[in-house]
Amino acid sequence: MAEGNDLISSMFQDPLSAIKVEDLVAEAARDMLKDEIKRMVRKKMEDDPKLRAAMQEAIAELMEAKLRETYAMVKIGKCGLDLAVALVPAELKERIDRDIASMLESQLSSMVGRID
Repeated sequence: MAEGNDLISSMFQDPLSAIKVEDLVAEAARDMLKDEIKRMVRKKMEDDPKLRAAMQEAIAELMEAKLRETYAMVKIGKCGLDLAVALVPAELKERIDRDIASMLESQLSSMVGRID
């Protein structure tokens, strides 16, 4: 346990000692590599308008697909909620409805009170 305390106290005395130089160098090299790859991709896209248009179209299709997926997940969630509500016995539904209405009424009254 004393060894753990020594590490903590050394980090407070010299915070940069906690950062390994080799990790910083590796991270910098990765960043430089990514920057170079981005530069090469941008150059190719600028040089080939057809490729650029095809890439833009593919990205738009991907975005649309992701939005459709998100919408489908929301619909599934709503269906799950509808199913849960349908499984609740009728007498319990009435009580839940009254409780929710009462809660909404008190919240709205509180909000109106804050506005005044």
